[in-house]
Amino acid sequence: MRHLTWLLAACLLISGCSISSIKDKLGTPKVDDAGEKIAPAALQEFMQEAKFTKRWSTNAVGKYRSVNGGIRPAISNGMIYVADSQGEVAAIDAASGEKRWKVELDVDLGGGVGVGNDLVLVGSTLGDVFALDANTGEQRWHTYVTSEILAAPGTNGIVVAVQSQDGRVVGLDADDGKKLWVFEADVPVLTLRGTTSPQVGYDAVIVTFANGKVHALNPNSGEEIWENRVAVPQGRTELERMVDIDGQPVQSGEILYVASYQGRIGAIARSTGRGIWYQDASTTRDLAFGLEQIYLVQKNDAIEAMRASSGQQLWLNAQLTYRKLSSPVVFNGYVVVGDAEGFLHALSQTDGHFVARAKVGSGVTAPMLVDDETLYILDNSGKLSAFSIE
Repeated sequence: MRHLTWLLAACLLISGCSISSIKDKLGTPKVDDAGEKIAPAALQEFMQEAKFTKRWSTNAVGKYRSVNGGIRPAISNGMIYVADSQGEVAAIDAASGEKRWKVELDVDLGGGVGVGNDLVLVGSTLGDVFALDANTGEQRWHTYVTSEILAAPGTNGIVVAVQSQDGRVVGLDADDGKKLWVFEADVPVLTLRGTTSPQVGYDAVIVTFANGKVHALNPNSGEEIWENRVAVPQGRTELERMVDIDGQPVQSGEILYVASYQGRIGAIARSTGRGIWYQDASTTRDLAFGLEQIYLVQKNDAIEAMRASSGQQLWLNAQLTYRKLSSPVVFNGYVVVGDAEGFLHALSQTDGHFVARAKVGSGVTAPMLVDDETLYILDNSGKLSAFSIE
């Protein structure tokens, strides 16, 4: 669960903003209109049709829990790269769980690890950007951007794109970290704490912002190619008008699917930015794609499947509400989510019924990784585990 930035400013600037509403955004227990605490949904028994099997598990990093709810790991060329909020970065063999290297950076890291072209990229809460050698962990270069970084940098091997919390995207030379360009978007006074990671291709850099917009930028110059407003702010207060896009978009073919908080989900033509369809939605989690369907975790932790061609709802599973779910992934034909108590849940892609469940450790906040027939989970204790399902 993301939390609000500028907490004190929110209380001062927003008419009618209560302390309880701020705490709700900060991930503390939710309350109903009568002030009663909303308990997480109790787990219901069901007939298991499949089974999770642990392949290996290792203590990957130390103090894992980050300021914005989970540092995203990454996988590339048979290696998993992980980081913790205290500056530790490590490379783990995806087949065996063996640690290949570890480095300690004297900074607090933000939202994730980026990989590409033999580089491992991380950003700090003070705006540091580090590029490490993917094979050895040796530092290639180090530079700074304008403010804290709460998402993984992205790269196409030529340009590294870094998005900071102040609405700027900076393009850096992948060889030496030299600044190439800066793109700046207008962001609201009040935003959720977090951003998405830039999706860096050779033809475009896809970035999203707290104003509900998605942009495509020229990777060489930073010039805007197109803009699409996914969500339109509505409401009387700044709190009601928040439409941040904090969940990672998902792409299938030439269609990009993007969803906002308190706004909409949309299908966008990646080459032109043309909107194909929009539906009401509210999420801060990554989207997932499979079986020609889009899967999202709503803000109350209900799991929804939508037809990719139209946005029509196909099914809704509301049996895990308020359990602080992770982003969904599609794994071996199932939709899989983790929760704050360390349970892993597998659902049918067809109708959303439960097919498997397992206790896998402490809370699962970070996005999970899928590679072929293996699911990788970095839990809140810093333990990295590999699972299969059958």
